[in-house]
Amino acid sequence: MIATIAELLNSGASEAPAIGGAGRAWLDYDGLRALSRSTVEALRGFGIKHTDRVAIVLPNGPEMATAFLTIAQGSATAPLNPAYKEDEYAFYLDDLNAKALVIEKDYDGPALAAATSLGISVIRLVADAASSAGMFHLEGESAGDKADATKPGPDDVALILHTSGTTSRPKIVPLTQSNVAISAQNICKSLSLAPGDRSLNIMPLFHIHGLVASLTASMAAGASVWCAPGFNVLQIFAQMEEVDPTWITAVPTMHQANLSRAGRNAETIGNSRLRFLRSSSASLPAPVMEELTNVFGVPVVEAYGMTEAAHQMCSNPIEPGKQKPGFVGLAAGPQVQIADEREDLLLGRGATGEVVISGPNVTAGYESNPDANEKSFFTVDGERWFRTGDQGAFDDEGYLQLTGRLKEIINRGGEKISPLEVDAILLKHPEIVQAVTFAVPHPKLGEDIAAAIVLSENGQADARAVRDYAAGQLAGFKVPSKVIILEEIPKGATGKIQRIGLAEKLDLA
Repeated sequence: MIATIAELLNSGASEAPAIGGAGRAWLDYDGLRALSRSTVEALRGFGIKHTDRVAIVLPNGPEMATAFLTIAQGSATAPLNPAYKEDEYAFYLDDLNAKALVIEKDYDGPALAAATSLGISVIRLVADAASSAGMFHLEGESAGDKADATKPGPDDVALILHTSGTTSRPKIVPLTQSNVAISAQNICKSLSLAPGDRSLNIMPLFHIHGLVASLTASMAAGASVWCAPGFNVLQIFAQMEEVDPTWITAVPTMHQANLSRAGRNAETIGNSRLRFLRSSSASLPAPVMEELTNVFGVPVVEAYGMTEAAHQMCSNPIEPGKQKPGFVGLAAGPQVQIADEREDLLLGRGATGEVVISGPNVTAGYESNPDANEKSFFTVDGERWFRTGDQGAFDDEGYLQLTGRLKEIINRGGEKISPLEVDAILLKHPEIVQAVTFAVPHPKLGEDIAAAIVLSENGQADARAVRDYAAGQLAGFKVPSKVIILEEIPKGATGKIQRIGLAEKLDLA
């Protein structure tokens, strides 16, 4: 099995289209491979070694796609959300021990300020708008003497992402070249992707879903990806006409938004060559899956993924297999089992318990976090298993149904938010003495963020002021949509504040 990203890119025929973008000619595989060589050479000239870490802050589009694919062949990449504030960038860049930051040529935002304050080298990506989609060259500062030409091997880190945990400090997930390459091939196989397939990518390319499921899996098939500048439901059907995709992968909220405008775009849907839709990163309600199937006239493949598995763990099969609404599918890459939630014990097929995984696409462990690794990994008969934190059960046909999350992470439309991280920001407010962030149900996002707070004796802040304060220090998707000011936060029988069940206690469920 192919074990590096560089090897994956050899799958495409020389003149076959690889990367596309609005108003641009397609970049073919020969062009992408040439761009890879020039990018790695530039990195070495900047003093970047194959083991160094390069953060990437770029908007969605073909340059973000090619930046990841090419930089990952010369170093470890760390794509970061362009919506972060300066303090968030400072934390992530420092936590990653980034050697350099890649930003757009004219960018002058908070990521640059954070990198400058930390003394991190800045590399500018200069796009060539007159050339094929995704073409660029790098300009910038030296990060040291010219580095040697050593190429990353299968066990070298290719992609580093942070994932929220049950503590306020996000955990670092290092994914090796082989983790990413093998996961891409697993997805390619489960979707029966072929060179003639084309993905219309509307997912963020700093997210494991977009990076691996849409982009890298397409590369594994020698297929093509057209990279939208972001998701816009008002443009999606015009993009379908322009791009002529065979598949689209997205989170459920995006699919629901597309459904809301599908009626007036029936002709575009009818003329398309779509052969399936894929949904992942959050639970797809069964009625939505059924409506998507009826409206678009193609199978809807719900998949189950997470960062620690380089995305995919389970997938509903493509035809002639069947897709089961309410189920995340069959094991589709790693081994997937059910374990006891407290003991290191694998359970039988009919049991309900914690979903655990093992396989070559699973991270070897969180970086510099022995406590998290001890809690998350266990070994049975020489096989190392990772605890997903999700509860579920298999049916008689081997389809997995998730029944809930064991931890308190808020899953807002596929974005995972640590409530303690939000707590920590709220508690910096001079008038807040207690803060508890928790999930509340949302009809489209699945879950949304709420916060219960207690003000100091003379505190005058109202809910709007608290939200505005949070918005100044957190990315927008982390800001509580509802703030409840209380004299006392309800506690459990032991005197501890319990996040789970708080929505019900406050009549917000």
